[in-house]
Amino acid sequence: MRSLFPGSLLLALTVSLSSGAAPHPSPDATRVVNVTAKKYEFDPSTIRVKQGTKVQLKITATDHAHGFKISDVPDGGGKPGLVLVSSQDCVRIDEGQSTTFEFVAQNPGTYSFRCCVHCGWHHRAMKGEVVVEP
Repeated sequence: MRSLFPGSLLLALTVSLSSGAAPHPSPDATRVVNVTAKKYEFDPSTIRVKQGTKVQLKITATDHAHGFKISDVPDGGGKPGLVLVSSQDCVRIDEGQSTTFEFVAQNPGTYSFRCCVHCGWHHRAMKGEVVVEP
């Protein structure tokens, strides 16, 4: 009896299925998180996601202009663990407006984000974190 799969194709399928590498998230596996930026805080300020998840933050500035900037390197250093789809520069969000920021949570760790547009007296306290869990 003849095999439906040539030997090389079957071998390629076997190798790719058993390689143990972390699977790439599919587009329908995107986790959407609504974030509000308001006077001196992000809500939520802590966002927890599983490793390998594609994350889409929908950030809305409710009171006046704010900014969003996240580090792709975990707190404490190391190699980059977030694959940023969006720009790594400061993203400005004007009052009453929203923006979308996307990344893939590739490696476990805690990644800090902050407001990067001066928004008042306690601007430096406007921070948050993304915690990537294995």
